[in-house]
Amino acid sequence: MSAFPNSPRLLKGAIIGVDPLNPLASVIVFQYNPDTMTRRLEPRAVGSEGDRGEAFRLTGAPKETITLSVEIDATDQLEQAKAPATSVGIYPTLAALEMLVYPKTASVIANDVLSAIGTIEVIPATGPMILFVWGPQRVLPVRIASFSITEEAHDTMLNPIRAKVELSLTVLSYQDLPLLSPGNVLFLAHHIAKEVMATTNTFNNIQSTGAQA
Repeated sequence: MSAFPNSPRLLKGAIIGVDPLNPLASVIVFQYNPDTMTRRLEPRAVGSEGDRGEAFRLTGAPKETITLSVEIDATDQLEQAKAPATSVGIYPTLAALEMLVYPKTASVIANDVLSAIGTIEVIPATGPMILFVWGPQRVLPVRIASFSITEEAHDTMLNPIRAKVELSLTVLSYQDLPLLSPGNVLFLAHHIAKEVMATTNTFNNIQSTGAQA
């Protein structure tokens, strides 16, 4: 029986690669939510220094970068003798993350064939649409700018059983995505939700000021 039966259920963050051809391969739910997450916003401004009247003009949503550290640990699964941890550790989870930045082998082989037969232009492979899920208010299309994996422990077959992943994500806004793409719609919904939150904050501040007057 749980020591805290009335404790709220904790939502877990996730990174999801939306790929219609392989919908289950790129769903990575965080085993432990990171304690901290850093968000860096860079405004998209029109005017350069010295342009009068342009200081407050914005061309769109700011460029946003999210960095976080995710821990993956198979200790509990190994203690309970659960598969696949007993045979391959956390390798499947790491592989799912890595495949978000790999092209599909079918595309690689097809492009090699086209190149071999003399095709002048080879179209780069398209990866999955990546979503960063951090609660119901933040479901964002992102691009993985970079990530590093530190494998901290291995089993007897040298499969990783504990690792830390440092992720750097670039949020994709409606300026980066096609007009009718699902990612465009998701970001616009995120933008609207942020406006509502900001309005709520302003309303609460006005109420607090009035109460103290």
